[in-house]
Amino acid sequence: MRTGAVIVAAGMSSRMGDFKPLMSMGEMSIIGRVIVNFQQAEVFPIVVVTGFYAELLEKHITKMGAICVRNPNYEHTEMFDSVLLGLSFIRNLCDRVFFTPADIPLFTYDTVRQLLDTVSDVVKPVYFDRDGHPVLLSGALVDKIIKYKGNGGLKTAIDLYAEDINLIAVEDEGILLDADTKEEYQDLLERNNKLLFRPAVDVSLMREGRLFDKNAALLLHMVAYSGTVKVASEKIGISYSKAWKMLAALEERLGFPLLKRQHGGEAGGMSILTEDGRKLLFCYEQYAKAVKKYAEDIFDDYFDWEP
Repeated sequence: MRTGAVIVAAGMSSRMGDFKPLMSMGEMSIIGRVIVNFQQAEVFPIVVVTGFYAELLEKHITKMGAICVRNPNYEHTEMFDSVLLGLSFIRNLCDRVFFTPADIPLFTYDTVRQLLDTVSDVVKPVYFDRDGHPVLLSGALVDKIIKYKGNGGLKTAIDLYAEDINLIAVEDEGILLDADTKEEYQDLLERNNKLLFRPAVDVSLMREGRLFDKNAALLLHMVAYSGTVKVASEKIGISYSKAWKMLAALEERLGFPLLKRQHGGEAGGMSILTEDGRKLLFCYEQYAKAVKKYAEDIFDDYFDWEP
């Protein structure tokens, strides 16, 4: 079962007086911290809905392996409109979807793992009787939410359509902590500095040099989803020419074709993964998942102390 995530970062951060997603959170940005929290738990794909300062934000986050979906009408729409854009895009890419605003960066890897272990229409983390983010939605519920035309936003749609809501008690106050004001931001910084470290493993396949990695995997995923290299390159924030150069170099080094191409047309022609391309992608992802799980399993054998 594949689980993805939608992070909404289209707002104007008017109360903060600064652009919240790109504000510093230790050695990374606030939005970067949210993305990494999901990546550590093998959540994929991760879709970020942008709006205000879209180009700047997209340039920043596509380097992290996130997919960007832009809300061009962010000034005149509500957060729920951005949620719908993200859910509509990701629905066919995964079976379940996490949702969170971009300004709640301190929920932990352990919380994400606890939510992933529970199957319900809605799974919410709860800290001392207060529910927070991220919220995990089933695919069936996402289908209903996408069709919702009423008022009240995501909460109202969930209350209307969810048949079961599972509340999971977590020892993680970070699920409640956002950054709407300068004071809240300073509190987040202090809490972030106290967080324990966790392993973060990136898996690459090598020959003489780097052969295949998470960036190549993301490109193949997006080509498989969109059917065109042009759309795939736009969504992951690289140029059309760079995408084709990456694919050509991969095919030359691997010794087999990754795509079947049909040239021409306004979108640059159609492209689908070959059988070998699909097999490579599947095997890489299963191997990477196993390596990261092993790293998690042995982590406490070496770091069972608090600095």
